[in-house]
Amino acid sequence: MAKLVALYKTPSDKQAFDAHYTSTHAPLAKKMPGLKRYEMSTGPVAVAQGDSPYYLVALLDFDSLDAIRSALESPEGQATAGDLSNFAQAGVELLMFDTREA
Repeated sequence: MAKLVALYKTPSDKQAFDAHYTSTHAPLAKKMPGLKRYEMSTGPVAVAQGDSPYYLVALLDFDSLDAIRSALESPEGQATAGDLSNFAQAGVELLMFDTREA
């Protein structure tokens, strides 16, 4: 398996962020080919060092890192990436990696 982790920084307008994310962005992301599972955080995102710069975390599961790359290059992935400027003005960090059971 592989994961794409999207770390969304705290927006200036949380209500507008939430509305756009749930009504537009998440539905776009869920159309990406090869997506196996889509999860998102609920409530505050904490970090061990104190105040968190993050507002929301999305976890997307795929079969492999290559599957993530293919999904991002697809028309659905391009539409999802293109939508970020519509609501994630505070910024987003994307992490992508293969996983294995420990």
